[in-house]
Amino acid sequence: MQKRHNVTAERIPAVGQVVSTAIIVNMLMAIMLFASSLQANAADDNKPIHIAAFGDSLTSGYGVRPTDAFPVQLQKHLKARGHNVTISNGGVAGDTTAAGLARIDWTIGDDVDAVIVELGANDALRGIDPKVTRENLQKILSALAGRNLPVLLTGMRSPANWGETYSDDFDAIFPELAKEHSLLFYPFFLDGVILDVKLNQKDGMHPNGKGVAEIVRRITPSVEELIGKVKAQRAAEKS
Repeated sequence: MQKRHNVTAERIPAVGQVVSTAIIVNMLMAIMLFASSLQANAADDNKPIHIAAFGDSLTSGYGVRPTDAFPVQLQKHLKARGHNVTISNGGVAGDTTAAGLARIDWTIGDDVDAVIVELGANDALRGIDPKVTRENLQKILSALAGRNLPVLLTGMRSPANWGETYSDDFDAIFPELAKEHSLLFYPFFLDGVILDVKLNQKDGMHPNGKGVAEIVRRITPSVEELIGKVKAQRAAEKS
């Protein structure tokens, strides 16, 4: 009987050994989960901020080399300043605010973190009723707000040939919408470039490569604010 009892006892692990093994396993699992979490956070931190430049020919790079287009020059400039960003070109030459509204869903993909909205120049050139332009921009901005995307709205000015009333009504659209939607606002996309023959193409309306570079230089502080909003949003999502 004693011999049989000894054999059975030898086959039963000590209680302390079972507990110790369980503790070690749990500790290893916790360490693995913690390491996985750190890797995921590191991946998020290293993920480029994707900004879509959403506009017309002033964004798309009409008349300049592809390397001189606004999104390309802006991305290069921001990276030189230490920002991990990707600027996609969502500009289409000739687009009015109505055309922009019609394509917003497929132009602004799910991977976009923020948007620079540059539209309205073609509305003014065609003399479109400012009420229509305002309504289209209102819908664009509301759609972006519904997706919780930080926005930098750039202003545009009307040519003088439509008269003072038209110009006043048109020019007021952008600051008023920026205030209404609490957006970052850059008052005039062509600031410092318009009417400067050295910075424009022969048509007098589209900036050349040097003109685009000047736009990039001037708008950079506003874009850096936009980047800051994306970073703050990412940090809030983690907490």
